[in-house]
Amino acid sequence: MTAISSRRAPASDLETDFPVLPGLLTTGDLAGLDDRALLGIVGLLPPGSGRRAAACELLVSRYRWLVRSCVRRYLHSPEPAEDLMQLGYIGLLKAIGNFDPAICGSLAAYARPCISGEIKRHFRDKRWQVHVKRSVQDLMLEARDATWQLAQELGRIPAESDIARHLGVSTGDLRQARRAELALQPSSLDAPLGSEPRMGTLADTLGEQDLRIEHMLNMNAVTAHWGGLPSREQAILLMDFYGGMPQSEIGRQLGISQMHVSRLRARALGYLRVRLLDLEEQAF
Repeated sequence: MTAISSRRAPASDLETDFPVLPGLLTTGDLAGLDDRALLGIVGLLPPGSGRRAAACELLVSRYRWLVRSCVRRYLHSPEPAEDLMQLGYIGLLKAIGNFDPAICGSLAAYARPCISGEIKRHFRDKRWQVHVKRSVQDLMLEARDATWQLAQELGRIPAESDIARHLGVSTGDLRQARRAELALQPSSLDAPLGSEPRMGTLADTLGEQDLRIEHMLNMNAVTAHWGGLPSREQAILLMDFYGGMPQSEIGRQLGISQMHVSRLRARALGYLRVRLLDLEEQAF
């Protein structure tokens, strides 16, 4: 099979030719055979057989509509339609080669999940920039299909609740699937915010560390246990940390020695430290 073309087709292009198979004989002598007979040739002859390749070509041409049908649900993805069609044909060829009429009586029924699986595998292995659970990926595709279906039935763009009810899922799960779709095309932090360079980049909009917020959170935590300190120890801490007073001056104002101030200060800080550390452990 020839390599996949690198040409980019518009999203509406579903008329991509199926891959040319090497070593084909003329298909004229096989054209009158039905699918069962062609599948029998494929199953009996070795892979290098020209007659087998010709039977595969006929089957691919008969079921290209199935490939288009499977690709249609992915047309709004960032992947070019031509590449998706090529992937679909790979899945169809695998289905033709592995088809067993004793297990499944219809090639179309057997090939559809093979084609869709090949496309899904491409998105899972090549397109997702972060790990997204398979169930979320599947729900994203189902939601995309349901949106178009409900729009036709309701005559309007369906609400989130309409889609969730149609799919039998919660609105929370639906929102998660839609957010996961952003992982297919993550934005670069260096991406410009507009067409003019002076508008800056996405990274310019990110917040920076604000030490004032950290200070506020620390003070809120202290306030929660401040009332547990005796009034004299509260006064010592206020004069120390807010007044900037030396311990000797604090002692003179309170009528106690500097050593006593030091002991009360250490006891007060120890009381607050134990309780603040306990809050941090509970947070984790």
